[in-house]
Amino acid sequence: MKKFTGEFKQFLREYKVVGLAIAFVMGVATNELVKSISDNLIMPLSDPFLPAGSWETATVALGPFVFGWGPVLAAIINFLILALIVFLVVKKVIRDEVEEKEAAVKKK
Repeated sequence: MKKFTGEFKQFLREYKVVGLAIAFVMGVATNELVKSISDNLIMPLSDPFLPAGSWETATVALGPFVFGWGPVLAAIINFLILALIVFLVVKKVIRDEVEEKEAAVKKK
């Protein structure tokens, strides 16, 4: 049993499973935050422009076909906000790494 536990710990360290799990949890939380911002702050601004006043049920009918564009618009806005957040975080991380490398080179 001790050997199995040791192998499992090595697996967790080697493949950085804990970091991946933390990233997953943070991603889910960020997604919920973005969805809330979109649903409760951004999308209500579109209500005055919709005939029914509800973006969640906004549809357009083309002959026998009815397309629900409200949920699609919300998903697009959620994606754009999430993409912006990821871009800003990655940009900050990359900038910090470059600054650390430059500082290390100057110290030499």
